[in-house]
Order: sequence, then structure tokens, then C-alpha cells
Amino acid sequence: MGEVSRRGALGLAAATLAARGVAATPRDPVAVASTWDFGRAANAAAFARLQAGGSALDAVEAGARVPEADPSIHTVGLGGYPDRDGHVTLDAIVMDGRGGVGAVAAMEGVIHAVSVARAVMERTPHTLLVGDGATRFALDQGFPRQTLLTPEADAAWRDWLKTHRYQPVANIENGLPGPPGSALNHDTIGIMARGGDGELAAACTTSGMAFKMRGRVGDSPQAGCGLFLEPGVGAAASSGVGEEVTRIAGTARVVASMRAGLSPQAACEEAVRHLARLRGQAIDGMQVGFLALDAAGEVGAFALLRGFTYAVTRRSGATMLVPAASLFARTE
Repeated sequence: MGEVSRRGALGLAAATLAARGVAATPRDPVAVASTWDFGRAANAAAFARLQAGGSALDAVEAGARVPEADPSIHTVGLGGYPDRDGHVTLDAIVMDGRGGVGAVAAMEGVIHAVSVARAVMERTPHTLLVGDGATRFALDQGFPRQTLLTPEADAAWRDWLKTHRYQPVANIENGLPGPPGSALNHDTIGIMARGGDGELAAACTTSGMAFKMRGRVGDSPQAGCGLFLEPGVGAAASSGVGEEVTRIAGTARVVASMRAGLSPQAACEEAVRHLARLRGQAIDGMQVGFLALDAAGEVGAFALLRGFTYAVTRRSGATMLVPAASLFARTE
């Protein structure tokens, strides 16, 4: 993959790092799991909601709202980097343990896309609203309108315009705002919670790739791509280059593997390996990672490149940030 080894049919065995996932323990199963370093703050809010008697769905909504409201995070909600026309557009999805699904895509002017997605699930017969329709629905439901483009994000966009021609270039966004596989190169928070009664819920929210083409929607709000949950089995979330996740219906694949008997760790590895075999050189330098939580409270994660991290909070309240194993190791 460019600077990574591809010996021996992509070098799958040689380049794979040892991975064990985060096992469930009978007395202290995982209560909340989320992607990336900022997942720690999201987990704290989600866990507090569980402790206060909230449902798993309440918890993932509360957790996802934390990065959405943080202007220093340029990949989610307020402060998210805009598209190539200077518009910040948001995507989000929620799923619960009763088959509920609600999502929005390309929504503008409303910070808490995850809460609007929940409203779609609970107040409409639909599962996905997009663009102006999603924005209009949110405003009709009483969500406040707010400018999402912060001065810092606006300045970054204007700097980008000086050095990049305005034309469709596949995955030009992948190098922004950091190198592939780094803690800066991601566009999603996926969060999953397991209530005291064992009920699962999951959510995903994002502002998408920086400086994307107007109208682009990635994997995040698509059930079975950016997020999937099956009662009695588990849930999975993805992060990274959404187009690549969508090609393999990544999270649906992970959950199907868990249904077939694989552990969350093995299921995430299977999806990443499948993507690498399918796409070969086409995914040079790209990052894709999966995080999964099963019905017993066991967690697993795996990525194409190093740098994918996830936060885990157990029922006791203990939280740790875990570096996911990866298929390929970057060489500097």
C-alpha cells in the first residue's frame, strides 16, 4: 500500500499485528465503546446517562452530542470542515435493539444531527431524511438553527482553495487534515452502549470528509455501512474512508460474522482483510477501521493502518483508550 508492505498476496499474515480485543467479564462487561480519542469524553457522557437510569439509546445520543458540540473537533458537528463550496453538512444515524433506525444526511444548520436522527426514528415512518428535507424536519421539530462554520474551519477551507483546483478528484480529502492512519485523519464517531438489561443501541455522527464534493454522503448515515446493530448479536461502527466501507457494506458484514460465531475481534479483522483483498492497490494510504460490541459485552477492533483508537468503558466505570491492531504497519 505505497509505503506499506504487500509481500505475499498483500502480506496479510506477516503484516497482521497481534490482537485480542477487549474481553467481557461476567462481573464487569463493557457498557460503552466508541471510536477515536475523543470517544473518552463521549463515553463519560454516555455512561453518566446510563447511571442516571437512561436507556442504551439515551446513552449513545448523550455521548454523540459531546463531540458534536465541540468546535475544536473538525470532523463532527460544530466546527466541522465544510464541503468544497463552503457548506458544513452533517450526517448521523441511530439504531436500537427493537429494529429502530433513524438517519439524516447532508443536513445543514443544526448541530445535533444525532438527536435529529433519533427524531426521524421515533416521529416519522421513514429511516433516512436528506438535504433540505432533513433540515426542514429538524427545524419543524424545534431544533435551533445555528451557523456551523467556525472562523477556524472557514480559514482552513479558504487556505485549501488557494492550493487545490476545484474539480472532482477521488479521495483528495484523504490527506486532510493529517496523514492517513494518524489520529487527525478520521471523520466519524461511532458509539455503542449496552444497558444493564443487556439492551444495545448505537449511533454514528460526522461532518464527513473535509472539502468533499457538494452532495457527497459517505458510509456514516447508511445502515449496514457506517453503523449496524442486530438484537441478540451485537453492533458495529466504522470510521475512515466511507466510500470503501460502503463498497463492502462493512458493518453489516461485521455483525453477520458475529452472528455466524466469530468474536468481535475476528469479525472486524475479517472485514478489513476482505476489503484489502478486494481493493488491492486502490486503497493505498487509506484508513478504514471497524469497532464491534457483542451482546455479551465483548469488544473488538481492527483497521487497515495503525492509528485507529477506541475508548472502552466497563460497567464499573473504568475507562481505557485502546490502540486497535492493524493489517498494515506504516513505515516512515
